[in-house]
Amino acid sequence: MTTTTTTTADAGTVFANLHARGRDLRLECQWIAPERADAPLIVFLHEGLGSVSMWKDWPTRVCDQANCRGLVYSRYGYGQSTARPLSEAWAPDFMHREAQEVLPALLEVLGVDARRDKPVLFGHSDGGSIALLYAAAYPDAVAGVVAAAPHLFVEDVSVASIAQARTAYLESDLRARLGRHHQDVDSAFWGWNDIWLNPEFRAWNIEDALERIACPVLAIQGVDDEYGTLEQVRAIGRRAPQTELLEIPDCGHSPHRDQPATVVQAVARFVGALEKPG
Repeated sequence: MTTTTTTTADAGTVFANLHARGRDLRLECQWIAPERADAPLIVFLHEGLGSVSMWKDWPTRVCDQANCRGLVYSRYGYGQSTARPLSEAWAPDFMHREAQEVLPALLEVLGVDARRDKPVLFGHSDGGSIALLYAAAYPDAVAGVVAAAPHLFVEDVSVASIAQARTAYLESDLRARLGRHHQDVDSAFWGWNDIWLNPEFRAWNIEDALERIACPVLAIQGVDDEYGTLEQVRAIGRRAPQTELLEIPDCGHSPHRDQPATVVQAVARFVGALEKPG
């Protein structure tokens, strides 16, 4: 893995240039409250169709409540980051590669010494899975993980909802709404949708990796999550006994949007209880 420290700024957005996944990538990033130089850093990892802009102001709310710095970025293929060529299909290990290749390279390029200034990772959906995989691969380079509606394995309810999303993308205004957040909306949508509906992906499972996580974990899921059962977060608790579970009533797959105040408070409390790096 090689990286370059070249970055450019444009209207508050920083573009980090790095080499990972076998190619040169330009990733869209935004810093939150960088003036809090000595405060903990929370890195926000978006969902399968997310981006910097789709978080809206929620990461700022979390960082203000927790008195933290924040880093938000769009993964390869999303937002204003390098678009995935339509001819390139995600492989079943795509989340492993994001956790083990891209995120470490991004932190290095941005000058974050993860082993010294251990970040907290907040990941939603696929981002939650990536956060857990990073913590398993680099247990000495993370202070804590908040996994909101993460996926550990593929369930029938996940596949059914993702198939419904495909229909909505083709037949409703979903494509136009997503298009406001991605420079290549077809790249973003089909990369996510195709791999999740690929029969080979049904065997994907990251439960074994959880046993290598050493940091505290807060696992959050809505009781009414349309993309997964509560077994997703409960399995984290069995594999990583230092996990705190938060199951939220009247809440679907996006706890930070469905019950924002509850999640902001829970994250701030969790971060405040962590041991300081060093």
